[in-house]
Amino acid sequence: MTVKRFIILFTALVTLMGCSTPTTRLYNLAKSHNFSRSVVNTHGFDHLVFTSNISNAKSNAKSVLHVYLEGDGSPWKYRVVTLPDPTPRDPLALRLMALDSAASVYVGRPCYNGTSKDPGCDASLWTSARYSPKVVGSMAAVIKQLIEQYDVNEVKLIGHSGGGALAMLIAPRIKQVSQVVTIAANLDTEAWTTHHGYSRLYTSLNPADQPALSQRIAQWHFVGGRDSVVPPSLVKGYIGDQKNALGISINNFSHGCCWEGVWGQVIQGITTSATGVLPGERFKIPSRQF
Repeated sequence: MTVKRFIILFTALVTLMGCSTPTTRLYNLAKSHNFSRSVVNTHGFDHLVFTSNISNAKSNAKSVLHVYLEGDGSPWKYRVVTLPDPTPRDPLALRLMALDSAASVYVGRPCYNGTSKDPGCDASLWTSARYSPKVVGSMAAVIKQLIEQYDVNEVKLIGHSGGGALAMLIAPRIKQVSQVVTIAANLDTEAWTTHHGYSRLYTSLNPADQPALSQRIAQWHFVGGRDSVVPPSLVKGYIGDQKNALGISINNFSHGCCWEGVWGQVIQGITTSATGVLPGERFKIPSRQF
């Protein structure tokens, strides 16, 4: 390849990358997995929803739905400047859903996924108010609509990072929730902001300040031993205070790596366990309980 041809190809690639937004990349990833796309409006916000394997909802005479909640994305640049589109650059929760054969939905947050300029949206909803009652209530309302639409009687909430925090905050609001699974979740926002020296999420709910979830809801909290974003030490106490909860640390995993490699085993574990009951043995992955 000549130098001139290389420069032309490199310039074209840079141009294409510049035109690719986090939202378009999210849409393209969903399209590559043949997910259905829709929009649900609640509380004045449009929420992006992707669905997968909905025809598999009926199983063992009951309808079960896995609900995936994404992380916080990119609220800030250099910790102080809010970005115009907080949509995650690497949507791990969507990639995990692609590995799940159960009936599943991916529920987007208010003002994410290309809707940040919609009426009612402002930067607070992906910064200081990212887990506010307004956000939690709107997302819970979306899930309730989906429960009614698909005639669901059991829901399993699955959240990565900030999506795990939202899962814990949403769970008490939906009676059909039987299990909560979090991955590298920000479960104590006060400890997290203090640890990193960030501004406090002063208009958000902190999961660590809420009452423990009901005993009937089984909880699995997966943490990465190399996670520098949400170090295991920040959430260990919170998990220990919960009822019917199991903390599982995987030594060589970080905040975003390498959850896809074990996701099939995780799904098998939460699928085969009885409603509201933790599995009798540990997941068969190199991990330790705490």
